[in-house]
Amino acid sequence: MSKFDQCGIFYSVFVRKLRIISEKKEGATISTQDFRVNETIRIPEVRVIDHKGENLGVISTREALQIAREAELDLVEVSPNANPPVCRVMDFGKFLYERTKKEKEARKAQTKIEIKEIRLRPKTNEHHRGFKTRDARRWLEDGMKVRVTIRFRGREISYPELALEDLKEIAQELSDIASIEQAPGIEGRVMSMLLMPNAKKIAKRKAAIESGEIQPVVIEDESDETDEDFDDEDDDEDETTDSES
Repeated sequence: MSKFDQCGIFYSVFVRKLRIISEKKEGATISTQDFRVNETIRIPEVRVIDHKGENLGVISTREALQIAREAELDLVEVSPNANPPVCRVMDFGKFLYERTKKEKEARKAQTKIEIKEIRLRPKTNEHHRGFKTRDARRWLEDGMKVRVTIRFRGREISYPELALEDLKEIAQELSDIASIEQAPGIEGRVMSMLLMPNAKKIAKRKAAIESGEIQPVVIEDESDETDEDFDDEDDDEDETTDSES
């Protein structure tokens, strides 16, 4: 083995260790151990795609390594189960960085989904419910999930079908931009459902608005409206049924 080959192996192992340490510090889930790189590719022949995207066909691994060295790049096994395995000539460090970056962005996109809530009562009038539904629409169009909650007081719990009907109507009204992720259910004195934005429906609706096919929903200011009836949870325990005379 020439001194050049020995230096190449040393450099490859050294950089490999540095990358593993760096990835652990950054919390990356992609490991260099998932790939065979340069001298760790032990098979005699591989199919090679060069750094320009050209298929060089099946050549010896030694020749493939030489091509990578001349380009001052790495030989990376990208399809180990192919026959023969497929390798690409690339900057392995840059490849790992970009792949890890994409994975982090995907995780951030998942964790950024915020859940908003609209709170109603079984006796909420249509005017007030309309404002709440329009709030839900705005949040859904912004990519947030929305939990619709109805709290019962006293004898109201005896008529859950009324609240269920309210939830169904809200879901139907928002069906042009949302889907039901969690069906209506009761826990204690609360009935709720969870709506999730439907990206395809939202895009379709926006296109229809831009073309003038439909009119956008106008979000009015409801500064005078409050949720005081909903927030006063202590009344749930204090409220008693009427005595019969």
